[in-house]
This record gives sequence, C-alpha cells and structure tokens, in this order.
Amino acid sequence: MRYAENLTVEEYDGYAVARIRNPWDTTKLLRTYVLLDKGIDIPQGINPQDVIRVPLEKSVVYSAVHNGLINELGATDAVSGVCDAEYIFDDTLRNRIEKGIIKDCGDSMSPNVEEIIRISPGAILLSPFENMHSHGKLDHAGIPIVECADYMETSPLGRAEWMKFYGRLYGKKEIADSLFQETERQYLTLKEIASKTMGRPKILMDRIYGQTWNVPAGNSTMGQMIEDAGGKNPFDYAKTSGSLQLSPEKVLYEAMDADYWLIRFAYTPLTLATLQSDRAMYGKFKAFKNGNVYGSDSSKTRIFEDVAFHPQWLLGNLITLFHPELTLPTKSKSYFEKIKL
Repeated sequence: MRYAENLTVEEYDGYAVARIRNPWDTTKLLRTYVLLDKGIDIPQGINPQDVIRVPLEKSVVYSAVHNGLINELGATDAVSGVCDAEYIFDDTLRNRIEKGIIKDCGDSMSPNVEEIIRISPGAILLSPFENMHSHGKLDHAGIPIVECADYMETSPLGRAEWMKFYGRLYGKKEIADSLFQETERQYLTLKEIASKTMGRPKILMDRIYGQTWNVPAGNSTMGQMIEDAGGKNPFDYAKTSGSLQLSPEKVLYEAMDADYWLIRFAYTPLTLATLQSDRAMYGKFKAFKNGNVYGSDSSKTRIFEDVAFHPQWLLGNLITLFHPELTLPTKSKSYFEKIKL
C-alpha cells in the first residue's frame, strides 16, 4: 500500500494477511483478516476466527459504494445480498435485486439478520462507525465481518487503494491492481495541472441536515480533493479524517465568504429558491449571492458509487469548475451542475 494509512496487506504462499487500523484510535488494530485460498489448510499460528476463504462465492454487501466496485471488478455473481437497496442505482445490480437473485437485507442500520443467515455468505462487507462496539446478532452468526473503513482514509488515493484488498477478497487481484494503477496515474496528472494555479477559491460543501452541518475535515478525502483541485477548504484546520459535525452558525461564520458551494442531494429537485425557503441563512453566503451554487443529484450522477474508487473523475470536474482557464488532457465527467433560480 502506497497511500492507504489504515490498511496493510502482506502476501504469503496461498494466503494474504490484511490488517485494518482503527481510524479513531490509530494505536490499535480494528481487525486482522487472513485471506486463505480454498482447499488450503489453515497455517500453524493463524487464528481460525481471522480466516476468510477466498475467492468469495457468496457475500452480503451493505453499501452501494462497494457494490459498484465489486460489479466493476466482474464479481457481481458473488453478491448474494445487499442493504439499503433503494440507494443502488447501477442497472445490473438493480435488475438482479428485482429478480430476487440478490436478496434485499433491509436497512444497513437495522439489517434483516435472519435473511443474512439464510444466505450463509462467506463474508459481510459493512462500514464501521466510531464507538461501534458490536454488530448485534451478527457477531454470533459465525460469519466473517469485513470492516470497510476506507471512507476514513486521509486522501482520495488512500481510499481508492482499498480496491486492492477488495479485489483479493473476490479473486480479482490483477484486475484491481491494474485498475488502481490507472486511477493513480490519472489522478496525479490532474493534481499536477491544478498545482500550477495562482488563486485558490474557497469551497463550501453540502447543507444542513437536522441541526447539523457535516463538512469535510482537513484530512478527509473530500477535504484533500478540494485542495488537489486548486481550492481551499475552510475547515482544513481540523486535522482529522471524515466529516466535522458543526452547528449551522459555525459554518456561516467560517465559510460565509466561500466562492463556490457544492451540494450533494438525491431525488428532490433543488433550486436557489427552494434552498432559501428551507433556511433563510443560506442566502447570506457569498456563493449563493453570486449564483455559484452547484448540485449533484446522486440518484442520477452516481457520485458516491464512482468517486470512492475513481476520485480522478470528480477531481477533473472540480478543476474545471474552480479553474475554467486550465486545459485538461481529457474531458472530465460532470457530476455538478449550476443550480438555477
């Protein structure tokens, strides 16, 4: 691993050992996995509870992000169940869910454990959270649980590099390694182009949910991507990964002068008028006043499925938005479009 900080993979004859560091307490390991080829006896000194037999032939995958990657790696047949099916927009996966080939295991926060046990998967892939000490009944089901902590990496390439681990789980090592090499090459090329810019516009992300505004921390993948695209993250002083949960007043104080405002949403159309009717304070932001508010409807753009493991696609889009004077080697994908009145 060259970029991932929370994952190491060591390869041996017939098996690999993957260690996931606890992103919230980096002095500790979150989990250790021994990816052991089918038909090979467990090596001496290996804890049987750490063993996952690979390649996986059946698995339950909680998030659309990981389902999208597995589909791209050509291992869709090994996805037997999913959670949060309503957020999966890939046509191949949706078709298999509708036909019952892939079982709907309910909400990821409260999954249908009985359905998962009926599937009898070789592993469950889910995203851990801070202070998550238990997976409930699943902890006693005898099914290996893969803690997909990639979203807590501190750089876009660090997160994308986890595809090497997922590729090994599904017997797609060469495909995953090759895919990452191309992702790395394209990302670094775009980053170098953006590094030559003089001005750095300030970028605000997303909006209020409930009483909280989640913004990218300084060492988050999105925070780093903003910097790599030639932008300025107003919250880069917080040297943590993931998101900061701030009060709306704090965000207004820190980012009122943001030049661009990017909002990810789903399904419900978004206009400047609906934004301001939702929260009057939105109209106080410089980006709102200047009409520099851009939206990405995740139900159409697949921004979440794409960007986790293809960060170069969003990086190109951001560079084009922040620095239209720059010429990129290829036309970038368009995830964000200007929100109209």
